[in-house]
This record gives sequence, C-alpha cells and structure tokens, in this order.
Amino acid sequence: MKYSLIIPVYNRPDEVDELLQSLTEQRFKDFEVIVVEDGSAVPCKDVVEKYTACLDIHYYNKPNSGPGQTRNYGVERSQGTYVLILDSDCVLPPGYLEAIEAELGREPADAFGGPDRAHDSFTDVQKAINYAMTSFFTTGGIRGGKKKMDKFYPRSFNMGVRTEVYRALGGFSHMRFGEDIDFSIRIFKGGYRCRLFPEAWVWHKRRTDLKKFFKQVHNSGIARINLYKKYPESLKLVHLLPAAFTVGVVLVLLAALVCPWSLLLLALFALIICVDSSLQNKSLKIGMLSVVAAFIQLTGYGSGFLRAWWKRCVLGKDSFSAFEKNFYQ
Repeated sequence: MKYSLIIPVYNRPDEVDELLQSLTEQRFKDFEVIVVEDGSAVPCKDVVEKYTACLDIHYYNKPNSGPGQTRNYGVERSQGTYVLILDSDCVLPPGYLEAIEAELGREPADAFGGPDRAHDSFTDVQKAINYAMTSFFTTGGIRGGKKKMDKFYPRSFNMGVRTEVYRALGGFSHMRFGEDIDFSIRIFKGGYRCRLFPEAWVWHKRRTDLKKFFKQVHNSGIARINLYKKYPESLKLVHLLPAAFTVGVVLVLLAALVCPWSLLLLALFALIICVDSSLQNKSLKIGMLSVVAAFIQLTGYGSGFLRAWWKRCVLGKDSFSAFEKNFYQ
C-alpha cells in the first residue's frame, strides 16, 4: 500500500461525502482511506458506507480529543508507506495523487504539502476568504505556493509524511491549535527532508462565513505566540506583519479624527486588494468581499497575536489558563 489518506471528521458528513466522491475519481489507485469520527454529534458512518464498494475505506468512531490526536489515531491504524493528512472540507482534483507520485519520483521527501485553491462552486464569501488566505498582499504567501515569504511548513489540510517518520516523531502534539505547525517544526528539527509540491493542490472550502473566519485567524495568531514560547527561534519577521498592520489600522483611525486624509492609506490598501482579487476571480463583487476578508485576516490574526503576547509574554500565563475558552470548549 503506497498511501493512507487520513481524514479526521467532526460534524461534517456532507463535506466528507464530497471528499470521498473526489477520491473515487483519482487516476492513481494504490491507496486506502481512513475516516476517524472525533466524537461527532452528527456522524458520517452512513456516508462512508456508500463508498465501501469503490474505495478501500475504513471507518472509526472515538471520543472527542481534537484534530491532532484524531489524526494520530488514524495513522496508528494505517498500512501505507506514506500518510496523507487531509481536512474534511477539502476536495481533490483527479490528478492529486499522480502529482504526488511525480514529485516523489523526481526527488524523495520525508514530508511534503501542497497549496489550496477555490473551486468554481464555492460561494463568493468562500472565494474571498480563499483569496485572503493565499494572497501575497495578506501574507498568505507563507502558506505555500510559488510566492513564499518564509520557509514552507506543511499544513494539516494537505500534508504528506513518510509513515515511519510520522511515528518516529510521535505524530501531532496535544496542542489544540497550531498543532500542524508544531509538527512541521519538529520535522525540520529532526533533519528530515520537507518540500512543497506545487501541483499537489486541493480545493479547500475553509470557513463558510466571516464571523467563523475571524475566530479561526484570531486563534492562529494566539497559536503563533504559543509556538514561540515552545520554539523561540520559530518566530520570524513575517509573523509580526499582521500585528503591525493591526496597530497601524488603529493609529490611522485615531489620526483620522484630526486628519481625515490619513484614511487614504487604508483606502490604497483596499484598492490594491480589490483590483487584484477582482482580476483573479473575474468578479468585482468577490474583489469587494476580499477587501473585508483581507482586513479580517490581518486584524484577526494580529489581534490574536497581540492578545497572546500580552497574556503569555507579559503576564506569564500558560497556554491553558490564558486561552481555555478559545481552545477547550
């Protein structure tokens, strides 16, 4: 068995259905699928059973423990040489596994990951969020792609690891958020080869509304400080940019009380985002929504980063007591 696809699920049966359907269309066939239900109130067992005749698929149900430990549970039961970690809200193009095969044939890798794209069927809000999370202008380039602002760290929505390496590293830690970056850092620290596979991309739906999107990126900002406390060398200049942007927005708004012309700085940034997204998505509406999504992405992450810096670095609280409500409910 070449690949084991690990899919943790929490209350998302409809999304799992779309992902599994895309797996039936893969041109490369040497793989198994392991779906692990993480204590869902709305299970996807019936959905999985629809695919037992056309996929080598295995279903497990376990008490809720968060995505990291759920992935570890699946890997423990896998048979593949490589494990491929996917989020349940992803859909794969037919050539996804072929692209991984081609990259591994060109140059071996112990760990790897690919970028994500928006599907034509996504809502305008989802496409705007996708732009905010992948655009160079919003520091999205650090997530992977041809334009990178930092060393590539595989993310858990689209990550591959040689199974023996995964087990040697102990899999994902007990961090409730940022656990994929923590794992990637340990991959590099272990001296393993890790690469970006640009053509092994997925369609990734992400959050379906802007309120959920803000919570997601806010928690990402918090996670970055938690990672800094664990690995001080992991904090790079690029990680400070959303916090600097957030402080800058506040200062511009305060300055506008005296000099309204200062708002032109924010207007210029908004114009750049609107034009770039409109051209990429061929839609002015998505371009305008992307302005909102970009400000949410940057200020959400920045405010989480600053909040965590204050609580953890200034007040000295630990990760659990400082953010219990964010991660443990």
